[in-house]
Amino acid sequence: METTVNPGMDCPHAWELMPWVLQDHASDEQAAWLEMHLAGCASCRAEFAQQSCLRLALSLPPDLSLDAEVGLKRLLDRLDASDPQKAPRQPSSRAWLVRALAAAVLAQAIGLGVLGVRLASVGDPAYRTLSEAPPAAPPGAIRVVPDATMTLADWNALLHALHLQVVQGPNSVGAYTIVPTDAAATTLLPKLRAAPGIRLAEPVSVTP
Repeated sequence: METTVNPGMDCPHAWELMPWVLQDHASDEQAAWLEMHLAGCASCRAEFAQQSCLRLALSLPPDLSLDAEVGLKRLLDRLDASDPQKAPRQPSSRAWLVRALAAAVLAQAIGLGVLGVRLASVGDPAYRTLSEAPPAAPPGAIRVVPDATMTLADWNALLHALHLQVVQGPNSVGAYTIVPTDAAATTLLPKLRAAPGIRLAEPVSVTP
């Protein structure tokens, strides 16, 4: 493929050259042109970094650790590795550019991965031990057992109509703990007991 120099077509031409350069199929002239363009175009640098990251991610082992130093060393070792069937090229700043972009993308990916793990670990515990006391029910809480045939749509409609919110459940017998958002529990109990699909509705005794 020929390299054209047209100020109005620089970015599309750069995007066209990126796969060729990343796969070492571009000529030295094409690689030098892309390097010069990337030095002055932030959007193309970002695109080139993403393409570099994707290509390198596909070649990395699936059990790559989240250790930033280990991951970066593996990545740079792969960048430094040369194909023995190809004649060695003269070192150029293009290799430095690829290394710098790949390192930046890998560091960002590792940071996002660690952040995701930390966010996933924050929140309610996944289990409680048998010796742990169940969380105390809030004041005005009502224990409700819907019929097994009650649909989710009907259940949600009932909660919405009576301004109720589920705070716990279901437990082993299918009971939910709900609380009123804008009315006293005593005024809602008759309505809950008369609602179709509700087997049981009773106030929760709060132990001080």
